[in-house]
Formats: sequence, C-alpha cells, structure tokens
Amino acid sequence: MVNIFPLADKLRPMDLNSFVGQEHLVGKGKIIRTYIENNRLNSLIFWGPPGTGKTTLSRIIVKEMQLPALEFSAAVSKLQDAREIMQRAAIERQQTQKPLVLFVDEIHHFNKSAQDAFLPYVERGDIILLGTTTENPAYKMNRALLSRLKVLEFYPLKENQLRLLIQRSLEIVKQETQKEIQFSPLVENILLNYSQGDARRMLNLVEMVVNVYQPGEEITPERLLEIIQANIGSYDRTGDDRYQLISAFHKSVRNSDLDAALFWLYRMMEGGEDPLFILRRMIRVCVEDIGLADPQALDVCLRAKEAFEYLGSPEGNLFLTQAAVYIATAPKSNSLYKADKRLKEIVEKYKSAPVPWHIINPSNFLAARSGAGKGYLYAHDFKEKTTTMSTMPVGVEEQQFFIPNDMGFEKKIKDRIQYWEKVKQSLKERESNNE
Repeated sequence: MVNIFPLADKLRPMDLNSFVGQEHLVGKGKIIRTYIENNRLNSLIFWGPPGTGKTTLSRIIVKEMQLPALEFSAAVSKLQDAREIMQRAAIERQQTQKPLVLFVDEIHHFNKSAQDAFLPYVERGDIILLGTTTENPAYKMNRALLSRLKVLEFYPLKENQLRLLIQRSLEIVKQETQKEIQFSPLVENILLNYSQGDARRMLNLVEMVVNVYQPGEEITPERLLEIIQANIGSYDRTGDDRYQLISAFHKSVRNSDLDAALFWLYRMMEGGEDPLFILRRMIRVCVEDIGLADPQALDVCLRAKEAFEYLGSPEGNLFLTQAAVYIATAPKSNSLYKADKRLKEIVEKYKSAPVPWHIINPSNFLAARSGAGKGYLYAHDFKEKTTTMSTMPVGVEEQQFFIPNDMGFEKKIKDRIQYWEKVKQSLKERESNNE
C-alpha cells in the first residue's frame, strides 16, 4: 500500500492559492500576497496556535519569491549553529547582493538574551528572519529584535476551512489506498470540536481513523470517540494541549459555566501549566467577554496576578481559582470586542479625515491665524456640561460605535449614553427655536 502518512504533510499546500485559512494575511490586497506580488519581503514573526499554517506559509513565501533560504528549529538546534549560518549569509550577501531567508521555527525556545544574536544580521539586511512562535512575542521576544520585525497573528482555522481539509484528506485516501471513507455530519462535528481550529490535530485524527478502518465499516460517533480516547495522553504544556485546554477554559467562562471553567483550570494547573499563561488569558477574557458589564473583573484578575507573583506556586494558585470563579459568574458582554472590530474598519475607511479646525489647539500663531480653535465651545462653561458642537470629522456618517447591552454595569452606561443624547437633542431644539 502506498504510504500517504502523515496526512498533514501530504496535504501541505505548495502555493499561495491552495493555502487554506488566514485570509486576513493572504487574501487579495493583504500583506503576504502583497509581499509576494511586489517581490519584497521584510523580517516577520508568525504568531499563533499550532496547526494554523505558520510553517507552511513561510515555505510558500520562500518558494514563490525564489529566495535563498534555510530552515532552522530553535527547539532542537543550538544557537551557535544559527550564528554560523548567519556569518556565512553575511559573506554570501556581499557576493550575491541577496539576503538569506532564515526560517527559525519555534523561535521562542531561544531566550531573550540569545535572540540578540539575530539583531545585527537583521539590521544590516544580511538575513530576512522568518520566525514562528506559539508564544506571545510581547512576553517571549527580545524587545530590540521585535522592534525590527513585523508580527503577524495567525488564528485558528474556521469551520468551513476545516471541512474543506477533511474533504481533501478523504479524496487523497481514496486515490492512494482505494479506501472510500465517508463521515456523517455528526462525525465531522466531533472532528471539528476536537481540533479546535488546529488543522494538524484534526488531520492526525483522520489518519488514525484510516489506520483502523475496515472496508464497508461505518464510522459512527461512538467509534470516533473510542479512537480519540485511546490516543489522548497526559497534558503537554509545550504542545497542542495547552491551546486546546486554555480555549476550553475561555469558552466555559464565556458561557458562564463555573464547573467547566474550574475543571479546565485545574486540568491545566495540575498538568504543570505556567499560571501566568492562564492569568494572561483571564485578563483578556475580562475585556473580550465581560467588558464594562462588570469593570471590577479586570481588577480582580490583575490583583490575582499580583498576588500570585508575590506568593508564587503552589501557595498562590488559589488566587487563580478565586479569579476564575469571579469571571465565570460575572455578567457578560462582548460590546467592547465588537466595538474594537468595527472601529478598526471605520478608521481604515476614514484614515485621511482631518481634525476639525475648531477642536485643534491654537498652539502657535500660525495655527491660530489659520483658524485653529475658532468656534471651540468649552463644555464646562455650560450648565449641561456638553454642547451641540461637532467633534467628529466631516463626512463620517456612522454612529454608535459602542453599543452596550443590559447586563450589569453596562446598563448604567447605556442609561448614561441615552442621557447625553437626550441633553444634546434638547440643546439642538433650543438652538433651532432661537434662530
């Protein structure tokens, strides 16, 4: 029988058009496609969870741009090896005028001081550094080096993208082995839930199914769950497990499921996970899923982080439990998260809109002579503490960027917004009547 395994490698795309996922990076007009089309490349860090295409996209870039390149794994290689490569690259660049693309997989395995070795070669242009990491670069990357790189974030694959990969994998299995395997929608859903956006994890499971499949057999949900259970090992904080479990914890908190949140929290802590890794996610939850429905949640999590750093583990672990209970039971709102996404689009649309002259400070005589500050109304000079003066750029028609819900403190914010709207409307009517 033809060896088609591992399926993840067999399905690895060779060009940009067959790459699945990360449309915000590879879509028309997006940064990676633009790099390739313009044949110009900067040093980059690809940051995101496993199985999202970081390594694959690095190889596609190098291939399509026909650049000299070397791959290097920080997890298994020594820094001295990288230094020797970069020294040779510097010499070759003087001769060929072409920088070497040095692809460093899992660059976070080099500590921050060790990462200094890359800095002079990146600065001189001797190499173009393409690094991948599953760790937040803000915490794991040398700041001086990071300032010379552009960080591109990778996201878990979406459901439709994973389904496409399942279809492709079964087509390859049929073509190479004559095994015609079909998955029911329920079985596919189990695969998707198990993968949590990780294509490699999902394809590895498909591979396990193929290995045990008998001609004519129906792959039932029960059979698939047996296969999954038989292949689940202990918690691995350096691999895929940490991202599966932290995602499960996050979604349990979002769903206000206290028992599930505590279960996943303790699965991670008992498995030896770094408590600060968990606390960072809790802090993110406070703004993404709770927001202003309970502003106290952020304070609780920041204090838990401070207390844990003071006491350390294991004594400080209980602060994580306290924070988890608070955020799981807190009122929920994603209003800030939605406002963030909408405002990024709005600002991109109006990025050239000028600041209205009447709210520009007349900080010098030239600005004042040009009309800066003319017509400005100081809100505190009015009993209502607001005016009908426009402070938005001309031409911006969109409104209500932040829309609070009726949960917790956000209901009060909603009342405040409505109060100011009512006052401004009353002022407008008064001004209209006085004209």
